[in-house]
Amino acid sequence: MYATNYHRASSVEDAVKLASSNDEAKYLSGGQTLLPTMKQRLAAPSDLVDLRHVDALKGISVDGGKVRIGAATTHAEVARSAELASACPGLSHLASHIGDPHVRHMGTIGGSIANNDPAADYPAGLMALGATIVTNNRSLSADEFFTGMFETALEDGELVVAVEFQAPEKCGYSKFPNPASRYAMTGVFVAKHGDGSVRVAVTGAGSDGVFRHEGMEQALASNFSAGALDGLTVDDSDLMSDIHASAAYRANLIKVMAKRAVAACG
Repeated sequence: MYATNYHRASSVEDAVKLASSNDEAKYLSGGQTLLPTMKQRLAAPSDLVDLRHVDALKGISVDGGKVRIGAATTHAEVARSAELASACPGLSHLASHIGDPHVRHMGTIGGSIANNDPAADYPAGLMALGATIVTNNRSLSADEFFTGMFETALEDGELVVAVEFQAPEKCGYSKFPNPASRYAMTGVFVAKHGDGSVRVAVTGAGSDGVFRHEGMEQALASNFSAGALDGLTVDDSDLMSDIHASAAYRANLIKVMAKRAVAACG
């Protein structure tokens, strides 16, 4: 690991100021990706700005169906929140199956989406929920925020503050996890919204990261049942193929996980 300067931010404003004053600075939230990358000497930030002590970035609130989750809220906190489980059980379920207990107690929702790993769980959840990502400068829809594999719309020094969304009428998530890492080899989040629309987002399978499946959305909008997906074929031309699974295998997993996610909606 290369030498780096450590800073403990006391507020969002303080964190942004510290990061902007150092060209090679990185925000440190849970550190579940950044620190291992630094240990392998694949990243060498000049400065680390620790966000773990910024109270404004923590917590979960549900008000009249509007959900807000602070960016520094851990996966474990998302998983065990009774308020969130009542408003959006699919997201609580998603968080409870991220990594292992250590990862869930250290990793944060903001850190996960800012990294945008193509096999991470939250991007699919937030895209299907039609969530808004709030930064220190602006608000972005999930569709705008996730721009490609390990890529987001965040600008240099911009900090994720929270995610917000309206609680769906129904939602569910199902993934086929890698047995070692617990990352999604394919994961599908399905959300039916109050206006009757359905959003289906897929992680772990796309060659360019998380994406929505419009064919499934249309089928489920007409008939919200697992059986509505029986005759649907998933195109594998833009899917990932690696040592863990071929594109064709992932195409089949998308359909299987989607049907399980719908069934989990109850």
